[in-house]
Amino acid sequence: MARKTIEQRLAELDAQRATLKARLGKQERANDTRRKVLLGALVLHRLEHGRDEISRALPDWLRRELPGFLTRDGDKELFDDLLAAPAAGGDGRPAS
Repeated sequence: MARKTIEQRLAELDAQRATLKARLGKQERANDTRRKVLLGALVLHRLEHGRDEISRALPDWLRRELPGFLTRDGDKELFDDLLAAPAAGGDGRPAS
């Protein structure tokens, strides 16, 4: 069997490196998505079940911050229930 040249070996290593970098990028994106989902789940849980001071302040904070953060109409529609002004005498929590 013919021995590979240094150039061939370097080309193979470059291809392996590119494959590993792509795999790492994919894993980093997956981790980022998972962190966002879990953080969102925590926020929604606190909105629905939290009884502490932070949980009570969360709806007002979201009503202030979300409109400037959300840019797509479809995204804004997803949060209509959170962005609506609280009903008079309500506790600011979305209906369950």
